[in-house]
Order: sequence, then structure tokens, then C-alpha cells
Amino acid sequence: MEKKLFGYPEFDETGEEILSTYDNEYRDMLMDVRVYRINGGNERVFCREGEETAVLLLSGKIEYCWDGLCECASRRDVFTEGPYALHVCTGTKITVKALEDSEILVQCTKNETVFDAKLYRPDDAPWGYSCVGKFGNVAKRRVNTIFDKEIAPYSNMVLGEVLNDRGNWSGYLPHRHPQPELYYFKFDRPEGFGASFVGDKVFKSVDNSFSAIPPQELHPQSAAPGFQMYTCWMIRHLDGDPWLQTTRNEDERYLWLHDAEF
Repeated sequence: MEKKLFGYPEFDETGEEILSTYDNEYRDMLMDVRVYRINGGNERVFCREGEETAVLLLSGKIEYCWDGLCECASRRDVFTEGPYALHVCTGTKITVKALEDSEILVQCTKNETVFDAKLYRPDDAPWGYSCVGKFGNVAKRRVNTIFDKEIAPYSNMVLGEVLNDRGNWSGYLPHRHPQPELYYFKFDRPEGFGASFVGDKVFKSVDNSFSAIPPQELHPQSAAPGFQMYTCWMIRHLDGDPWLQTTRNEDERYLWLHDAEF
């Protein structure tokens, strides 16, 4: 059976949008990833035994409560303001109360390690430009890493974000790595679109779609001219083989582009 590589999920009547789970068509991602819309005044509770959990604010204003602590966070949208993300270990209860209509992404994976909870704020994950001036400047994009193995060595996950400038590429040069990765896309206009390459397959990226990237598949992305594309990138470390910046292997067929003049 051919593996599912792309998804166009919809929000159900409760405001839940399911991406990957441990037993759906995207089980090879080894993560449970869902997005929730919460109306102002309502709340969601998350508590996973045997799993770590990260709750990323995509838009709105919420109150995080965990371990007897509460803190408010607000984000106009993913295109203009930086991320808040609460990361907790197995068995930790998180309550998310929406102070206004809000949207969150919840990333989970199996992990029995006990660690202190951390609320990452925009200053912890600043945007930085990548590939400025390279490849004719059409791969320039903003990137942040909320946490990875260097930042959170106890975690089995990586969580970060990318903002494509209008018409630009990301994940370029085409690259691969041994760990599975999931991309969740948003666009600054509802009719926005892009292209998501997974191996030899090409899919149309639209608002709230995602790609499920198997190990060792090439996966560059592009945004159509006129539209900013946001990508939440999530990687699952493998036992004994965590994702590191040095794990990113660019396709040797395209290495000449590093020295090419445009």
C-alpha cells in the first residue's frame, strides 16, 4: 500500500482538526498532531500519560495553566508575531482557556522522560533569515526553532516555524534526513497556495493542509507569488539517531548551486 504523504483535513464540529496519529494513515510520523479552534470563553484540557506534549499558539489570546501556574499569551497571527509554546512531560495536565477566539496546534509523541515544563516565548525563538542572497534570493525565508535536541535534550521532538516570502522557496536546496517530519501550512490569504514536494510527488499546499515526509525523502517547498506561506515544522527524533542541523543532507545533484551566480 502506498504511503499517505499529504493531507487536507477539516475541522469537525468540536473545532478539532486531526493530522497524524499513532494509528491513522500518517502513523509513520510517530507523532500525534492536531489543531484546535477554541471559541472565546471555552477551554481545552490536555494530559497524556507516557507522552510529551507541546501546545503552540497559532492565533488569538489564551491562558495556559500547568503545575499550579497560569500565564496569558497572545498572537495576532503566525505572519506578524512570534510563537508561544508550552512544552511538558508525561502526565502533566495543561488547561488552555481561550480569552478570545483562538487556534492552537498540539504536538505529542511517546516519551517517558520526566522534565520541567517550559513556556517558550517569542524572545526564546526569534525569527532569523536563511539563504539571504543565495540562489537569486528566491530561497530567502525566515526561520525559528522553538526547541530541538540542543535546546531540549530530553525531548523526542523538534518544533519550529518557517515564513516563506511571497513566491519564494524553503527547504532549499532539496534535502533529506533519516527522521520523519510533518509540515503544517498556513497562508496569509484564504486563496493562497504553494507546492509541496515529497520525493517524486508534488502536492498543492493550501491553508491548513499538511505534508507527512517519510525518512530520507527530499522535501523542498514553494509559495506562489503574492502569498506568504507559513510552515510549522515538526520532527520526531529516532532512538539513537536524533535530528541535528548536521543531519540535514542536501541532494548532491544540486550542490553546484551554492557557487552559482544568478
